[in-house]
Amino acid sequence: MRLKGIAYETGFVRNGHISRQHFDPATVRRELEIISDDLHCNAVHLVGGDPQRLELAVQIAAELGLVVWFSPYPLELSREEMLALFADCAVRAERIRRQGAEVVFVTGVEMSVMNPGFVEGNNTAERVAALIGRPGDASQRFADVSARLNEFFAEAVAVVRARFGGPVSYACIPFERIDWSLFDIVAVEMMRTAEVAERFRDGVRQLVAQPKPVVMTGFGAATWKGAGDVAPRSMEIVHVDEYEQPIALNGSYIRDEAGQAAYVREMLEIFDEAGAEGAFIYLFALESYPHRPDDPQRDLDLASLSMVKVLENGRGERYPDMAWEPKAVFDAVAEYYGKS
Repeated sequence: MRLKGIAYETGFVRNGHISRQHFDPATVRRELEIISDDLHCNAVHLVGGDPQRLELAVQIAAELGLVVWFSPYPLELSREEMLALFADCAVRAERIRRQGAEVVFVTGVEMSVMNPGFVEGNNTAERVAALIGRPGDASQRFADVSARLNEFFAEAVAVVRARFGGPVSYACIPFERIDWSLFDIVAVEMMRTAEVAERFRDGVRQLVAQPKPVVMTGFGAATWKGAGDVAPRSMEIVHVDEYEQPIALNGSYIRDEAGQAAYVREMLEIFDEAGAEGAFIYLFALESYPHRPDDPQRDLDLASLSMVKVLENGRGERYPDMAWEPKAVFDAVAEYYGKS
């Protein structure tokens, strides 16, 4: 794979609430240095809902020589709000691209379930239920949703291209039937579950065989035993508040860092063997899912796909200047990217 990457959260904005409370430029630079030097990434998928934060992180990543995927992530926004966000971010992305950086603009992520207007429902859970939780012809529902998405993208991509001169993509859910003629790069949130394990490898090969370059995004598994079997839904073991932020686990789960590491490594091997253009593992850290080893019911790191355990108090041992500690998946990825 040409792009050996990871996703990095700058803060998800939902209903006026931002998921990452601490956003210090020095910390961002240090973490991106670790991503480049220690994880051996040559690319980073920078996601979030605050344009200023995104631009700052993208600028730092570009200075470090990383290929940058500039990815505004709309959550619960109207059509007009999404178009305004993309327009703002496209201008910022173009400024950095003109400095000589390799920048790809990502026109949203999993839009059909993350925002109103494409599927009925007042939140993500209701929209997912409307798509797959009802009897009847799901394929027709997927087709209808995809038609609405493509109608939106016809306008959204034009807005972006009027302001940004580099390649454009969109990180889709596999059921979204995207009109890829609008985009330069195909990006798919590709995650294996136990149900599709036997045919997953062949499916990836078929996907990569299309004419445009294909990049795998949004894949990973949470840190509890069995999470890889339900990977796209492995974060759904928590109770959440009105901002869909986690409060506590909804049951008892066993920590399995080795299982998380094995899942991610297997995905990288499959994507590499198929000839994908690149991969962005989801994700480096999630501040809103801290590790609480002394409070099992509130040890939210078990529900996190992150590569590091976020610490609420104190600093890590391996990186004493950072408020997190690497998980087993961190070392697995560093080894794989370092030798490939």
